[in-house]
Amino acid sequence: MASMSAVLSKSPFLSQPLSKSPSSDLPFSAATVSFPSKSHRRGGVTRAGLISPDGGKLVELVVAEPRRREKKHEAAELPRVELTAIDVQWMHVLSEGWASPLGGFMRESEFLQTLHFNSLRLDDGSVVNMSVPIVLAIDDEQKASIGESKRVALVGSDGNPVAILSDIEIYKHPKEERIARTWGTTAPGLPYVEEAITNAGNWLIGGDLEVLEPVKYNDGLDRFRLSPAELRKELEKRGADAVFAFQLRNPVHNGHALLMTDTRRRLLEMGYKNPILLLHPRRVLEDGVLDPETTVVSIFPSPMHYAGPTEVQWHAKARINAGANFYIVGRDPAGMGHPVEKRDLYDADHGKKVLSMAPGLERLNILPFRVAAYDKTQGKMAFFDPSRPQDFLFISGTKMRTLAKNKENPPDGFMCPGGWQVLVDYYDSLTPAGKLPVPA
Repeated sequence: MASMSAVLSKSPFLSQPLSKSPSSDLPFSAATVSFPSKSHRRGGVTRAGLISPDGGKLVELVVAEPRRREKKHEAAELPRVELTAIDVQWMHVLSEGWASPLGGFMRESEFLQTLHFNSLRLDDGSVVNMSVPIVLAIDDEQKASIGESKRVALVGSDGNPVAILSDIEIYKHPKEERIARTWGTTAPGLPYVEEAITNAGNWLIGGDLEVLEPVKYNDGLDRFRLSPAELRKELEKRGADAVFAFQLRNPVHNGHALLMTDTRRRLLEMGYKNPILLLHPRRVLEDGVLDPETTVVSIFPSPMHYAGPTEVQWHAKARINAGANFYIVGRDPAGMGHPVEKRDLYDADHGKKVLSMAPGLERLNILPFRVAAYDKTQGKMAFFDPSRPQDFLFISGTKMRTLAKNKENPPDGFMCPGGWQVLVDYYDSLTPAGKLPVPA
């Protein structure tokens, strides 16, 4: 079975390599740390228990098993809207509560708040973060077929109903504004945009979502797609009193592992008894780089935009709903190179700065990300020592990808062998037979 990192690399918009200027792959500096607020500590001792989801509870939208047959019969009589692969991923996100307190694809008021404020105001006046629109596009023909109906059936590529959208609202799809406000540019060549926005319908349809069955992909990895509820159950089972999540763009190497291990040490020093890491890749566990007893592995089902500081808020908000109250963020975690010009699209440090100020993310503690590099004197990844810079080698994400494409190995101790082989195999699968290696 392919490892999880391989699957993420092969999934659309999840981990495709994007060009960046050379300087953009240099190590990032440490961010400012936000220590736990008084609400997280009692008498100088940290308080146990998971952070509550946005809005106070997870909004899970999968129909209970006893009612599924009834709902499928209802769906068969409704106007139909066919979902794209990306639409299904967003339905998956909504159905499991990653986007809590959203109860379905966004209506216009929610869409506008997301675009203009990166947040949603709830009925009680409180604010939760929401930076990326979760919307469903339809074309003129689909709009006409819906007519005056207040409910529609959402169908998969096989034509079978997978969900019902009720109390619907149809409104114009302001594509240019959506692109500009999400990415900060309308330059051609942005990932996600061409398939999911530019060529999508001119209308958006929102409403209350009922998903007829749990979303499964039947690719051998569904057991790793833990929902927020399942993650919370597992974290509670392990007795977690703090959960720290790690967001990064490149494959996990031993420097990342060092940072995550060090984060757990620091949380223990702050008074927590059992901090647990929430992570995605799997090989780092299989090869013993991280401790499986203190690490929970799961696939995050959301499509990837590479929308810089805007998107990193969504990544953080979703992890709150999964139970994380600490978030490690480094350099340009959701960024990319400019699609036209030879420069980075986003300032490398803006993502972590925005997280410390973003509305609705006040409960999330942002942890600093120390600089790690390959220490040639020790033959392993270590924290950078500025007193002996000549002893350290910085291997950028671009360099990693180039080595993997050319089937060259990094220095021993840079990355676990199993994880590196996954990367090599992935790029080998993309290279046509007989094609020359990628120049370094």
